[in-house]
Amino acid sequence: MIERIPPMPPNLILYAIPAFVLLILAEIIITTIDHRDLYKPKDAASSIAMGLGNVIIGGFTKAFIFGAYTVVYQFRFITLDYVWWVWILCFFADDFSYYWFHRTSHTVRYFWASHVIHHSSESYTLATALRQTWTGNLTGSFIFWLWMPLAGFTPIMIMTMQAVSLIYQFWIHTEVIHKLWAPVEFIFNTPSHHRVHHGSDLDYLDKNHGGVLIIWDRLFGTFTPELERPHYGLTSNIHTFNPLRIATHEWTDIFRDLGKSRSVKEVWYYIFGAPGWSADGSKKTTRQLRQEMQFKKDN
Repeated sequence: MIERIPPMPPNLILYAIPAFVLLILAEIIITTIDHRDLYKPKDAASSIAMGLGNVIIGGFTKAFIFGAYTVVYQFRFITLDYVWWVWILCFFADDFSYYWFHRTSHTVRYFWASHVIHHSSESYTLATALRQTWTGNLTGSFIFWLWMPLAGFTPIMIMTMQAVSLIYQFWIHTEVIHKLWAPVEFIFNTPSHHRVHHGSDLDYLDKNHGGVLIIWDRLFGTFTPELERPHYGLTSNIHTFNPLRIATHEWTDIFRDLGKSRSVKEVWYYIFGAPGWSADGSKKTTRQLRQEMQFKKDN
């Protein structure tokens, strides 16, 4: 028998918005005093607009996701109660899930089409953290967490921990903080590690996918330390501040590529291949770019 659906947990992101605003204002003041031209008004406005759109759309889509978790929870293998050690397990399970979601979002174009929004700014400030997808929930990003209700974590715990992770990741979008105490840098995702993730430099592409913890990147071979200041943005920047264009540009490109596909194989790769894959070689994936660079070094 299907259990009664519990109420959704409160949206912690909404409660965090005042703190986000205050921290952005503080960063603007600090960087202005230091004469660092980090904030570009149009870029920051676009990021804030993307964040507001994400919150509005999320108000509708998260109800569906909560329902999906609840349905899967009916078939759980065990029941995990609301005790302290389960919350700790849930934290690690969520962060592990986030790592694989994030890593896949950089290696599968279908998921990249939603995630690319977050990388489309050529600035790196706390406002950049607000540049969030409008299509991620709609296109199934939550599937990376579906194993958790099956394992016995309640939907409330899962969605609460997802919100905690997102709130944590806000403060690491800054150049004001250089590096922290070495043990912190070893375990946690920090501004230094996440600056690498936002870099468009070849050595930095598709690195440091962690959410709260950086240990997953160290374990699975995707960690790279910050050796020099990154160049932010995409390998081919979109040069627009239009929120609608920012939210949909990669989806538009996918449909354009599908229109010129000549086989089922090409259709598959244009949707589920690595970002940058092209049948005619006019664009390059990260792997192809690195192979070209290595070939140049060897010759």
